[in-house]
Amino acid sequence: MRTITLLERQQKHHGRVNVYLDGEFAFGLNELDAAALRKGQALSDAEIAALQAKDTVQRNIEKAIQLLAYRPRSTQEIRQHLTHKGTAPEVVEAALQHLSDQGYLDDRAFARFWIENRTAFKPLGPQALQYELRQKGVAANIIQELVQELVDVDDAVYRAAHSQLRRLRGQTRQGFTQKLGQFLQRRGFSYAAAAPVIRRIIAELAEQDAAYFGTTDATAVYPLSDED
Repeated sequence: MRTITLLERQQKHHGRVNVYLDGEFAFGLNELDAAALRKGQALSDAEIAALQAKDTVQRNIEKAIQLLAYRPRSTQEIRQHLTHKGTAPEVVEAALQHLSDQGYLDDRAFARFWIENRTAFKPLGPQALQYELRQKGVAANIIQELVQELVDVDDAVYRAAHSQLRRLRGQTRQGFTQKLGQFLQRRGFSYAAAAPVIRRIIAELAEQDAAYFGTTDATAVYPLSDED
């Protein structure tokens, strides 16, 4: 048995307490756990180990919450971050369970955030969105459900295409078609989704801005194959 001789608040880390046993610093605790202790209390080796393990989990929870303050994250992202820091797997899983129970981690909510954010600021096709979310460890059924629910492919491809119009000004219609098609393919849009939008935009530009294209090669076609 060892005896608590001092409980001292840390100066640099608010909300944490130094625990001294038999006159020597033993470990730190957050204030809530430290509140259950008192000076003169005897602790067994098992009790000390349990407190230290609980604090290790708590510190990893706090690290994760700091990361989540920047933007929502998937469970897998947090797991990778904590594991990269050398944390034991059982500690990581205990921290993840607590975060999930408290609503900090929710892969469905994360996937919804990701899709809505991409749709607003960087429109992507279903293929690209699915790839990104798979890389972040989101379950396939969640990805498929939310992509179908949230992605208006026609609107997304049209807005993605419009983001390139200033850059492509002065291209021939054939060059415009090829470069915009390749861009939309990289953004995860299929031929079937991209081709009619490219034709629509060419028609709109020809009507609105006669000087947009370098030539009037109106017979240019979308170069990708139907299999892309």
